[in-house]
Amino acid sequence: MQTVTGWIAKPLGYFLGWLYDFVGSYGLAIVIFTIVVKICLYPLYAKQMKSTVGMSKLQPKIKALQQKYANDKDTLNAKMADLYREEGINPAGGCLPMLIQMPIIFGLFALLRNPLAYMGSSERMLFAIHESFLWMTDLSQPDKWILPILAGIATFFAFSMQQQQQQEMPGGNGGMMKSMKYIFPVMIVMLGRTFPAGLTIYWALGQVIQIFYNMRMNKVRAKMLADSGSKGGRRRK
Repeated sequence: MQTVTGWIAKPLGYFLGWLYDFVGSYGLAIVIFTIVVKICLYPLYAKQMKSTVGMSKLQPKIKALQQKYANDKDTLNAKMADLYREEGINPAGGCLPMLIQMPIIFGLFALLRNPLAYMGSSERMLFAIHESFLWMTDLSQPDKWILPILAGIATFFAFSMQQQQQQEMPGGNGGMMKSMKYIFPVMIVMLGRTFPAGLTIYWALGQVIQIFYNMRMNKVRAKMLADSGSKGGRRRK
């Protein structure tokens, strides 16, 4: 994983360094960097959500097949494959975007936790990472309270919205998300008090953007479920 992390962190480091040269502020460069990265990851979030909705809509048919062929695993697997093919659903579609995102996330964390390892040790960047930004006097040092608390609050709302999405989906189970929406924000606050402020800026702003993504995805999900319900009603008629 370390090699993959380095491969990803290095080009991201060059991009962050270019942004710094362009705007002349390390804090502002991190803000722009975060926005660009989240925009690039949006198609993966959208694909994951649509795949999850598609799988949720298939739950009644899947359960019916499981009951009908409970004692014949080979036939069950064949029927399930036919069902996925007919509906145009990839059962791994909800996991694949996350698997793609994880190395990117590891690379980002490695870069922003130790930027000089991936941005070069030039005198320019050596001084840049120690710049002040807003109320923070040194972005290479942790901000003990304000930024971690903001990151924790943003994480709480982002997780709460994701939990609501799971609960509202047919066959959804938000049990794990229900506990994580309290545990993870607390962990973020604690970690944010030890991480460099630059990394915490990335996480806090990223979660704020994620909230808006979730709002958008809520509308898309509701439309998909409504369209599915109306089609089902027409078929029953």
